[in-house]
Amino acid sequence: MSSVAEVVGSTAAIGYGLAAIGPGVGVGLIFAAYIQSTARQPEAARITQPFMWIGFAVVEVLALLGIAFGFIWAGNPIQ
Repeated sequence: MSSVAEVVGSTAAIGYGLAAIGPGVGVGLIFAAYIQSTARQPEAARITQPFMWIGFAVVEVLALLGIAFGFIWAGNPIQ
């Protein structure tokens, strides 16, 4: 029996695509919380801004780890 459609590719690409959703949502939540806190207390903006950048960096490291592990564990393509 012949197949009508054949899937060829790497599961690592699918895995990284799914792994990129988390950091995307995380960055959105971090900046939304910063904007909301600055709107509520504008005088505290200078105090909360470093925490925003630290949170942003931590979330982006997770995304970079996801792509690095995707390349490391690429394995064999689906056949």
